[in-house]
Amino acid sequence: MKLTERKIETLAVETGGKDRLVFDDAQRGLAVRVTASGGRTFLCQYTLHGHKWRVPLGSCAALSLAKAREAAAALMGDVAKGKNPVAERKEAAAAERARRARNRLTLRVLIDDWSRLHLAGRRPSYAAEAVRALHYAFANHMDDAADDLDRTSVVRALDALTRRRARKDGNGRDGVKGVSMTGRTAAYGRAAFAWAMRRGAVRVNPFASLPIAKIIAKRERVLSDAELAEIWHAAGEAVHPSYGKIIRLLILTGQRRGEVAGMRWDEISDDLSTWSLPGERTKNGAPQVVPMSACVQDILKGLLAGDQRAAKREIERLRAERAPVLPGVRGTPFAGWSKCKTALDKAIMESRKDTAAARPTPLIPWNVHDLRRTVATGLQRLGVRLEVTEAVLNHISGSRGGIAGVYQRHDWATEKRAALDSWGDHVLAAAERRSPAKNVVELARAR
Repeated sequence: MKLTERKIETLAVETGGKDRLVFDDAQRGLAVRVTASGGRTFLCQYTLHGHKWRVPLGSCAALSLAKAREAAAALMGDVAKGKNPVAERKEAAAAERARRARNRLTLRVLIDDWSRLHLAGRRPSYAAEAVRALHYAFANHMDDAADDLDRTSVVRALDALTRRRARKDGNGRDGVKGVSMTGRTAAYGRAAFAWAMRRGAVRVNPFASLPIAKIIAKRERVLSDAELAEIWHAAGEAVHPSYGKIIRLLILTGQRRGEVAGMRWDEISDDLSTWSLPGERTKNGAPQVVPMSACVQDILKGLLAGDQRAAKREIERLRAERAPVLPGVRGTPFAGWSKCKTALDKAIMESRKDTAAARPTPLIPWNVHDLRRTVATGLQRLGVRLEVTEAVLNHISGSRGGIAGVYQRHDWATEKRAALDSWGDHVLAAAERRSPAKNVVELARAR
């Protein structure tokens, strides 16, 4: 029929019907859809490439018949030109959704912002490991909206991380390692989302109260003197010269792997007697002065060419350049820990084959951090006071923590030197299979 405002108001659905479509004789394609509930809306219907398409125009109560005819005429004009208004609207809507998704806070953006704005004051190694762990565990969610990451997705990703680690470990000799890594990754995610929540960037923290083991695996491996001697000798023939010296310095100083590998010449005193670690290079942020025993000084002197005068000039040049003491490839900081550790273990087993009359005993698994624990235990065996051992290791817990740490400001410099000198003699004695000059460190009590 030719629609009028009055006729539209009187349109009704046939008995038992759900809706009714009435087309306008005055404007091709224009129709009114009437529902059983009394609703009336304008729409434009057209056929293109054998398919019918409908475009809603609006409620009859909000849009006049004249305006509806104008809208239908414009749409039918586009159809006559070969355009498809419905498809174009869908494409525009999809493009808008994509634009909004790009502008939303994705998980990648949240992690990057957390690292750039919040972790700037933390140790670089912690920040790098936190970002790496989250990117690795949630690689499939990086471009999803952070607010869409739910508890189920987090648990699935962390479970997959544990399974991947278990497969990597192979025989499962260190089965808790996967759980430990998963726990740390969960802690990183919980911290990142807690920071984002405080800023109002996300509504909930999907990492909160996860069913993940919170206890990091505690290692108790302490190397015997015989094992320490094996490692010492094998390190002298390591596949990478810097790695072998790093291992020996770890044995002699008890410092952390990254601290020794990152040692720079400007941190070493002119006479090679002390190594001053700045706070930004230590795990707890506290500066550390490490006395260099004669064994350590011999290793450093071996890195310098020429006589004493030439060596002094070379040290001055290296200090000015802030050059690394034990560089990796192309003068950059040492890397390749896993490959060199495998080669070191292989060298130890080859040595055992050469000396064993029968079948050599298998190598009990160990890692580089076990050297630090071995130094701590060895100092205690030599009679070094606990406070001195903790000072050597740069620990701020135990006797140096809490209220005791506030009032105890003694730096233990003399005691640390005596302890590391005695420890160096003990290590060389074990390596040379002789008795050390002295087994007990005599230390005066600080006044």
